[in-house]
Amino acid sequence: MEAVTEPATRKRPSRVRWVRRALFGAFLIAGLVVGGTAARIWQVARLDDQRPADVVVVLGAAQYNGKPSEVLEARLVHAQRLYARGVAKTIVTVGGAREGDAFSEAEAGKRWLLGTSTRSGAPKEPVPSDRVVALTTGSDTLGSIRAIADEAKAQGWNSAVIVSDPWHSLRSRTMAEDFGLAAWASPTRRGPIVQTRETQFNYIVRETGALLYYRLTHAPANDHTGLG
Repeated sequence: MEAVTEPATRKRPSRVRWVRRALFGAFLIAGLVVGGTAARIWQVARLDDQRPADVVVVLGAAQYNGKPSEVLEARLVHAQRLYARGVAKTIVTVGGAREGDAFSEAEAGKRWLLGTSTRSGAPKEPVPSDRVVALTTGSDTLGSIRAIADEAKAQGWNSAVIVSDPWHSLRSRTMAEDFGLAAWASPTRRGPIVQTRETQFNYIVRETGALLYYRLTHAPANDHTGLG
């Protein structure tokens, strides 16, 4: 009597099953990477690292005819407070100009720091002109950080405290470290970007994509929309 053999298809998983498993594994890994990155952005956003450094760097945001937007002014207010506390002796503003603009973001930032009033007209103490450096290049975060790194080499700066918005801290700090700077983040807690939970969530999602893109390509995301 001949032995009954199982069909080959019952002895091993079908090709379809292997494909399903591979896809599930890929989606699981992707989810862990995206979720872990978002969690890290949120974690770093909660930190405020005000350790002494060579410079305080203000990443650019929109300006209007030489006057900072509300987002940029919030960063400048925080940077001036860090300067007043002795975190660094020099403030660096950074950011280029869009086509047709009379001023760059860096110039608008410097004008505000040297001025005696805020956007609303409230009085403020000016920062001495020899304590502010404006770097008028950079249309995105990577270009701005590259400009800072080049100036750091020329000036002998080795460390920087970066001022931006909380959700932008990890990406800007990562880029600065990749250029050889010892970098820490001290984000502003003011301004429209940090006012509502919905806005915060949207920027965390956006920054998650931008940071993953940078880590994969070391190229800039199209982020010239208020996050430097």
